[in-house]
Amino acid sequence: QVQLVESGGGLVQPGGSLRLSCAASRTAFSLGTMGWYRQAPGKERDLVASITSGRSPNYADSVKGRFTISRDNAKNTVYLQMNSLKPEDTAVYYCYAEARRWSYDNWYKYWGQGTQVTVSS
Repeated sequence: QVQLVESGGGLVQPGGSLRLSCAASRTAFSLGTMGWYRQAPGKERDLVASITSGRSPNYADSVKGRFTISRDNAKNTVYLQMNSLKPEDTAVYYCYAEARRWSYDNWYKYWGQGTQVTVSS
């Protein structure tokens, strides 16, 4: 089983910054791609950024140049540094991790509980 615990959300003024963290606890699972989605009220959950070891990160067009995703494999943790925040970034942010027990298994996506980010003056 894989459990994801998020932290770092909150209220910030436009133009401000926040850093989200997501730590994965796992037993006998390998982690693949990790990343973040967000869901604003009345909207679908959309991919914000993802990162796979050994590959370039992937970003939604709306956050390119403002958000940076990184991961620490030794700590099984993924981060999302969010700069120049805008009111339209307001949403619940969910981290995810793809994991599998055996190399011949399919990757399964696990989710965090979500953390609220509110950008408002």
